[in-house]
Amino acid sequence: MSEAVIFIHGLGRTQWSLKRLELRLQRLGYTTYNQSYPSTKQTVDLSAESYIGTALETIDAKRYDKIHFVTHSLGGILVRYYLSNHQINNLGRILMLAPPNHGSEVADKFQDKWWYKMATGPSGQQLTETSPLYKQLKPLKTDVGVIIGNRSSDPWFNFLFDGEHDGKVSVKSAKLKENHQFQIVNCGHTLLMENKNVSDMIVEFLRSGELKKAS
Repeated sequence: MSEAVIFIHGLGRTQWSLKRLELRLQRLGYTTYNQSYPSTKQTVDLSAESYIGTALETIDAKRYDKIHFVTHSLGGILVRYYLSNHQINNLGRILMLAPPNHGSEVADKFQDKWWYKMATGPSGQQLTETSPLYKQLKPLKTDVGVIIGNRSSDPWFNFLFDGEHDGKVSVKSAKLKENHQFQIVNCGHTLLMENKNVSDMIVEFLRSGELKKAS
């Protein structure tokens, strides 16, 4: 069976943040698409339409039996937005790393600060818990796995959270309302994709649909 994986990096990151994971999946026989996009320069809807539309066209998606997605942080919101407005007939599995599925406490607190606006751009303004964006997102109708850390990689934001979090996204916010598989790991937000255990979990999830920690 021929399968492809579309990677979508997070806010303020580039394709290089997911490069190691991409190379591993390439060695396993997956076709991949992993490019940088201007995450801090345009809104979530524009990024989703442009990036995912281009990805599907570039790899000629209809040639594959399954098109999977692996996302980090904001990337998960892009794929949710795209699939709320488009259908991919050969859609495979979706693996989200640290997605702010119900907004970010960081955005809630600092959305009006000049430095936050400068660092995150228009998409950063859409990540508050009360953002109209989230009302536009429909349930995902495929196998979905979510991995979130519970160790802060951004300790200066720790005071914003009441429960478990990874420094930027709370464990509570990462969960979807619809049925999905969920795992918490001892890792921070920024380097979640570099964790060997996380990488192993992603490979197994794409292969079998089972999201579980290595024994």
